[in-house]
Amino acid sequence: MVRSMNNAQQTGADDAYLRDLLQQAGLRATRQRLGLAELIFGQGERHLTAEGVYAEALDAGLRLSQTTVYNTLHQFTEAGLLREILADPRRIYFDTNVAPHHHFLDEDTGAMEDIPAETVAVSSLPKPPDGKSIESVDVIVRVRSASPA
Repeated sequence: MVRSMNNAQQTGADDAYLRDLLQQAGLRATRQRLGLAELIFGQGERHLTAEGVYAEALDAGLRLSQTTVYNTLHQFTEAGLLREILADPRRIYFDTNVAPHHHFLDEDTGAMEDIPAETVAVSSLPKPPDGKSIESVDVIVRVRSASPA
């Protein structure tokens, strides 16, 4: 089981912690992975896009390509360090909180906010196809600014 990022997120992710985290996840701690891990996990729980991480990496002086960012985000997801959220075909978010929970998605701004899992009741699910079982249910509640009355 991969160690939780909560400690690193609250205190700032240090190099030794990130190296250990990547190793436990079965990933080599390359310079690029460490740099991206520090950006991603060193600022608390948040929702990221590949484009946003790439912009942050450039601002931080990391020299890497967009392809490296995309590949690393997917490697972190496959290793259980991030959770991928497909908001729609145009927007993929990566969540540093991998515990079960749901989301508000602000259609005006693109901002995503966590909804605790226990506050959403999902009932009357359809029977899964033969030979299949339901693994999880993800709820995205889309919101917009209320129009003035």
